[in-house]
Amino acid sequence: MRPRRFDLIVFDWDGTLFDSTALIVRCIQDACRDVGAAVPSDTEAAYVIGLGLADALKHASPGLPPERYPELANRYRHHWFARQDAVVLFPGTLELLQDLRARNHWIAVATGKSRRGLDEALRTSDLKTMFDGTRTADETASKPNPLMLEQLMREFGTEPERTLMIGDTTHDLLMAQNARVPGIGVSYGAHEPEAFAQYAPLHVAHSTRELHDWLLENA
Repeated sequence: MRPRRFDLIVFDWDGTLFDSTALIVRCIQDACRDVGAAVPSDTEAAYVIGLGLADALKHASPGLPPERYPELANRYRHHWFARQDAVVLFPGTLELLQDLRARNHWIAVATGKSRRGLDEALRTSDLKTMFDGTRTADETASKPNPLMLEQLMREFGTEPERTLMIGDTTHDLLMAQNARVPGIGVSYGAHEPEAFAQYAPLHVAHSTRELHDWLLENA
């Protein structure tokens, strides 16, 4: 077996492991519509994916009075939890995670989801025992703050150069950069891959299969 380059591999959740981008966009738009706020375009709604919910909704609906953001958040949660069972893993994701575990990498999640949201997603997807560690935006700090990665590195005793962050947004790659951690972008999620170049990712994968092959060869 080839020597490992990375001990800890950290994944974003939505748009990286789970094919949830379109549903999140719809839920943001429906929540804005419910409270009478301007409805963001698909591109505007997709841009905020990966941020913590509070930050995401402020970006998606900047004209809403601040005291109404809790109402907007509640409407988003209503729409999300009503439809979350429609979200599935990207094809090949389970095989990817299993192969990384077989190579004795630690694998973890750093997500803009809430703890409640991630725990529910792990339960419904039967992935609860797959990950060695998880961090959510409501228990640490929202991306691109590096706190989630810093906490995971402390938990597993890994150095930045032995840690890898994988995500579908510029928020993920900027968080990695802020934590001095190498990053990989995936082009099949929320953000256009052309925006990744300024963060110098090691690789941009255009499918789960390509990500799988790159990691087994280079991680």
